[in-house]
This record gives sequence, structure tokens and C-alpha cells, in this order.
Amino acid sequence: MHLLVTQLRNQDPSSPMDTNQMISQTTQLATMEKLTNMEKTSVENFSLQMRAVAAATLGQTISWKDADGTEHSGVAESVSFAKGVPQVKVGEHEVALDIISGIGTK
Repeated sequence: MHLLVTQLRNQDPSSPMDTNQMISQTTQLATMEKLTNMEKTSVENFSLQMRAVAAATLGQTISWKDADGTEHSGVAESVSFAKGVPQVKVGEHEVALDIISGIGTK
């Protein structure tokens, strides 16, 4: 919108911007703003969903593979949201939510 105002402010008075062109640019800018807002909301929703899923693992038996491919399982004791991906604590292990391969009851 700032760009459009600047363009209008600096236009040649003897050759003003076409009304249709101005409306088209305004519409494009408004659409871009809405898409940007939708993307931000989508990212926030995904983050909240990850937190909810991580919290739901508490008290549940989870399974995962470590970097070596060794399978592990244990009861989720706590959850940390300090990193980008929630971390589930199982004993001495900090397990990223995105590597959990299964969730079951104790």
C-alpha cells in the first residue's frame, strides 16, 4: 500500500494513472497482504498443533529410532517447547516430536 501511495504522490500531473490500473494494483496489494496473513496464521496453527500433540504424549509409551537406527521406547515424562520442534523427555533421552514413530498406552 505504501508503494501505491508513493506512486500516486510522484505521478506526472499531465498524465495521471489510469483508474483501472490503480484499482488493479490496489486489489493485487490487498490480495498479497491477505495471503501473507493467511500464511502466518497457518504457521501459528501448525505450531499449536505440534504443542498439543506433544502434550498428549505425556504418560504414554512412545517409540522412536535414534540416529544409529536403534529402536527405543519409554514413557513420556515431560515436554519442552524451547526448541522449534517440541522435545519429549523419556528417561535421559530428549526425543524430538517429529522422530516419534509410535504412541501407545503404558
